Amino acid sequence: MKKQLTKVYIVLIILTVLTAFLSNNNTSKIITIAILLISSIKFLVVTFQFMELKKANSAWKVSLSLFLFVLIGIITLII
Repeated sequence: MKKQLTKVYIVLIILTVLTAFLSNNNTSKIITIAILLISSIKFLVVTFQFMELKKANSAWKVSLSLFLFVLIGIITLII
């Protein structure tokens, strides 16, 4: 179990560093969408791994995924 958590921490750190690297570059729309996608991946990793949503009812998984999809879609349209 600890080995899996260590791998998840490493993945989250790598994604955070990647987000920081992308934010220092040109702030075009494509980079902004990439940062949003990386953030949504991090959100899903945290919710499924650390909040143990992977053991929850399917309705919670679907509702969370739909909420994230709609939120990212709205933000992308605003940009």
